[in-house]
Amino acid sequence: MQAMLDGLITLLPNLVLSLITFAIFFYAARTIKQVVRTLTRNRREARSLGMVLGRLAQGTIILIGLFVALTIVIPSLKASDLVQLLGISSVAIGFAFRDILQNFLSGILILLTEPFQIDDQIVFKNFEGTVENIQTRATTIRTYDGRRIVIPNSELFTNSVTVNTAFEHRRLQYDIGIGYGDDIDTARELILAAVRETTGVLTSPAPDAIVVELAGSSVNIRARWWVEPPRQADVLDLQDQVLSNIKTKLFANGIDLPYPTQQILFHDQTEATDGDRTQQREGWPAGNGKVPQSRSISSSLQQLAENRSQRNGAKSSSPNVTKG
Repeated sequence: MQAMLDGLITLLPNLVLSLITFAIFFYAARTIKQVVRTLTRNRREARSLGMVLGRLAQGTIILIGLFVALTIVIPSLKASDLVQLLGISSVAIGFAFRDILQNFLSGILILLTEPFQIDDQIVFKNFEGTVENIQTRATTIRTYDGRRIVIPNSELFTNSVTVNTAFEHRRLQYDIGIGYGDDIDTARELILAAVRETTGVLTSPAPDAIVVELAGSSVNIRARWWVEPPRQADVLDLQDQVLSNIKTKLFANGIDLPYPTQQILFHDQTEATDGDRTQQREGWPAGNGKVPQSRSISSSLQQLAENRSQRNGAKSSSPNVTKG
């Protein structure tokens, strides 16, 4: 124990010097990281690159400081021994922390390639929001309803991500249904006029309106317009104004916005004409022959009531038969 104590006392100056050296390297690494982030903070295109460079510089300087501190404490430790130890440790750490290292490498690639940046609005699977921070392990986004979502970088790097704010302009669209009796060209001009009158809709690219569907109870016209900037709040606000103007414009000019309707055709299955397409109208084409007229529910019920009343009258008018 006396020998151990003497060795500790002898090693104490080197230990103190190594701690001081490591502390100097540690604070130097933090300072360099802050300098790099400060230089790139005001440049949006270089902000992500500044973050990854700052973190890499910090980690490298701390690692060098650790090696220097170890050589002070253990003077017999050589650089080759450190490299060998680092190689063995890296293999063990790689197997033990495979997922963490995968996220780390994916985060570095995301920061270098910049498929999206901080403050971009993205859609990833069922999540949509604004990118708050891109770390080397995970990316955090803030949803539009005020929640934070933490997504591992490996998921973002290997799956599809929609960036809504990647470009300066964004196109919006909405389908408007008009009645089959309304004039399509007139409705199209009214829709375009309502879109152009909305403040915030771009004139170039110009809005347009195209017929996209002949639906069951309406002719659907798709209105498309471009907005700037493409933030979600602006998108919802402009869509509200555009749709309100379209509805007001169409109603003021007598264009119908029909409700979904359904027509029911039915017939008596005991009729002699059952299955004869030239005699029944069931929704199929009647050919070149005479097209039978479809019957309404009220007329069919009235005819059924008349038939029943006739049968009841025939029964009541028949003579009573008694047995003697």
